[in-house]
Order: sequence, then structure tokens, then C-alpha cells
Amino acid sequence: MDYTWEQLHKMRVADLRAIAESIEHDELQGYTTMHKEQLVPALCHALGIEDHAHHEVVGLNKTAIKQKIRALKKERDAALEAKDKSKLKEVRREIHYLKLKLRKAMT
Repeated sequence: MDYTWEQLHKMRVADLRAIAESIEHDELQGYTTMHKEQLVPALCHALGIEDHAHHEVVGLNKTAIKQKIRALKKERDAALEAKDKSKLKEVRREIHYLKLKLRKAMT
């Protein structure tokens, strides 16, 4: 059976050990004494699964937002040098808003 990282991460240790029992792999040596934090990555490597969760951003153009943030950071640096407090506050708020938007889209 094919497993994903999410499925393995949600399983109990007993179930993970049962899966490891049926697989012959060097990383699974001593699977009976492994904790879940060690067993999940070892199983992922043995099964050829990526051993982390991917966050997918839906409904946003992540690249465009990151480019906008980079441009705003340059504006922020220019405002710092010019000591323009109102522009600095405006740019920082916009950067904060865009980062928040990205983080919300990833959950």
C-alpha cells in the first residue's frame, strides 16, 4: 500500500512498527525500539516518500506577493535612510499585511 507523510504522521507507533516489520531496509534496523519521531522519517526514506509536509498555497500568486515584499523592503530601506517616518510606517504595515496573507493561505 502507498502511504503519504500525513498518513504516516497520524498513525500510532504500533501501526508504524507493523509497517516497518514488513520492509527490509537499513534505516529500519531496530524499529522495535524507535520512537515515532525517528520511525516516521525512517519509513519515509525506506518507502521513497518525502519526509515532510508540503504547504500548498491556494488562490494566491505566491511568487508575485514575494516579489512585492522584496520591492517594499527596498522602499523601507530608502525610507529609513531618508528618515521619513510616515512612509516607513506605511511600508512596514504593507509588508506585514502581505506576510500575514501568505501565512493564512498556507494553513
